[in-house]
Amino acid sequence: MKTKTIPFLLFVFVLSLSSCLKDDVTVTTHHYSDAEYAVISQHLNLPKDVVSYQVELPQHMKNLGMVAPNIQNAKATLGRVLFFDKKLSKNNTVSCESCHKQNIAFSDDRALSEGFAGEETKRNSLALGSVANFESSYGSNNSFGNQALFFWDERAHTISQQSAMTIEDEIEMGMPMSELVQKLSNEEYYQILFRKAYGDEIITSPRITEALQEFLNSLLSVNSRFDEGMDRKQNAFSDFPNFNSMENMGKQLFQANCSSCHGSNMSQNNETVAHNGLDAVTTDPGVGAITNREFDEGKFKIPFLRNIALTGPYMHDGRFETLYDVVEHYSSGIQMHPNLDFRLRNPSNGGQPLRMNFTDQEKEALVAFLETLTDPEFVSAEKFGNPFN
Repeated sequence: MKTKTIPFLLFVFVLSLSSCLKDDVTVTTHHYSDAEYAVISQHLNLPKDVVSYQVELPQHMKNLGMVAPNIQNAKATLGRVLFFDKKLSKNNTVSCESCHKQNIAFSDDRALSEGFAGEETKRNSLALGSVANFESSYGSNNSFGNQALFFWDERAHTISQQSAMTIEDEIEMGMPMSELVQKLSNEEYYQILFRKAYGDEIITSPRITEALQEFLNSLLSVNSRFDEGMDRKQNAFSDFPNFNSMENMGKQLFQANCSSCHGSNMSQNNETVAHNGLDAVTTDPGVGAITNREFDEGKFKIPFLRNIALTGPYMHDGRFETLYDVVEHYSSGIQMHPNLDFRLRNPSNGGQPLRMNFTDQEKEALVAFLETLTDPEFVSAEKFGNPFN
């Protein structure tokens, strides 16, 4: 009996050991096959494994009812490549990144950007890094119930629509979408990227702009000192323990004088468009050219302000070089115009332009506060950077 039991027990032991050894084996599955990665690596510096573009909002944004977008990683990766590819322009000279540089929060340091043929754009390039997150910030309604839209005159309703307009714009990129589809279809690495994103190699205009939209919706800028203070206090009107006295003074001045338009939490604006008194006589009709309403002439998008210290020059025409210039405008330079926003009028002076008359210390404090909105991690994150070799 014993002689039969011992071999049986030995068999069970070996079987158990074999099972344990199998459990310790790690099977690695890469996003790209070796052959695919060899093609991609000729042009792009992408990791072999998929990069996560999932978005996690901080608690202070969740408390506002904001919801993080569900990002599809393969589409965001494709969108990133498209964003940095100069093939999207007529003569292969400019990309989306040419006017939206990551190190300055996806803005341009020129008052007017340079298009594919060297001609200047009509308006200053809006900073893509001015929002906490595109889908959560733009997709939510403000307190007046109006949804924020795109471009200075808000003529585009989605990022996808804005992207198509920019690509085809006769000054910016000059590339008809139908021609772009054929152009990209000739590139083997795009065949691979579209297959990973969509399940097949078919390249279409809607897929191009959807991928760009997916990438831009993955941009998340919430690691500023302001966000740190918000997470600690959960109240934008309280003094932040991580701010010095000058920064807290500037925050209080901002909340008292600026937040009625720009919002107090840097995640949702209270208003979408306004006339801010830049000119007494309309030089650019702005929203008025889209709506054909006299009431809208000279009105422009009220931009989000994250990373604002990095994104000068300022205003729709880039007329102000520094934040001090911007503060001075609101302190003493607001011009009278029939469409001047009511919040910039003095009701005790017949509705004439408001004169905030900030002291030098108050101006310095406001600028100090605006500098706390910078997110250094966002402007250096590799997954948002140029993937081309």
